[in-house]
Amino acid sequence: MIFLAVLAGGLAVAYLVWHRALEAREAANRIAREACSRAVVQLLDETVAFAGFRLSRSAHDGRRRLLRTYTFDYTSDGFARSQGFVIMAGRDVEAVGLAGAAS
Repeated sequence: MIFLAVLAGGLAVAYLVWHRALEAREAANRIAREACSRAVVQLLDETVAFAGFRLSRSAHDGRRRLLRTYTFDYTSDGFARSQGFVIMAGRDVEAVGLAGAAS
């Protein structure tokens, strides 16, 4: 009985982690599209790719938080591929950048 309760709790936590990661990726896709639109470049492949995560401390309250990094490819001329990035803290944008451009 206890085993089933622990298993159910573990599955619930796994689902919550997966769901939050999915929300962060969807937000990163939206942010990448907006950044490319503002820079008048074309987002290639129409999606971001997960590049990694790290723990960081918040500048506001010093609490630890998980930062997820996503990368994406874009082109300004239709030929050369450049790479940009989005760093997410939960559902919030921490940083966005395009290679060779100030964002």
